[in-house]
Amino acid sequence: MKKRYILTALISATLLGLAAGCGSGKDIGEAEAKKVALENAGVQESDATRIRVSKDRDDGMTIYDVQFDVNEKEYDYEINAENGEILSSDVDTDENYANQQNQNGATDTGNTAQNNNTNTTDDTQQQNTQTTNNANVKISEADAKKAALDRVPGASETDLKMELEFDDGKYTYEGDIIYQQKEYEFEIDANTGTFLKWSEENL
Repeated sequence: MKKRYILTALISATLLGLAAGCGSGKDIGEAEAKKVALENAGVQESDATRIRVSKDRDDGMTIYDVQFDVNEKEYDYEINAENGEILSSDVDTDENYANQQNQNGATDTGNTAQNNNTNTTDDTQQQNTQTTNNANVKISEADAKKAALDRVPGASETDLKMELEFDDGKYTYEGDIIYQQKEYEFEIDANTGTFLKWSEENL
């Protein structure tokens, strides 16, 4: 009788041990996953924008997907949630950001060169206000960005990405804002300033 009880106890202990082993229960947490990615990229958190951390499962493994931007570079990491191992990393360059910086630099240079010709500079600035990416629209890119950011208190332009699109015969500003683990997607009519789309999602 005693042997039967001992045997049952041993089997129960073994099953519990296997159950614990199957899911060790270890989880480094979102903050640690973010730290691992930032350190690997050699980036200070204060220099990164649009930071988002999400938890997922892939091939039976729990992972953290960590994404953030630093100037024109977009970083994407997959981190093992159990031990902090970097499973994959990817760095892309945002061409729109680079082009925008080049345009700003060209505008600054042009304005400096034309300081002695105020009328020419004023005409150029007026033309830039009325056209965006060679498209005649009534709402400037700056006004569209401001309208979107006004809907997300605390967010800044570094948290926002936006492009002018032409679809179904209409110009629209399409973009998103990633701020405090939330993603806001929007679409604005480039001629009326009306929001055609606005959605919020927790990351």
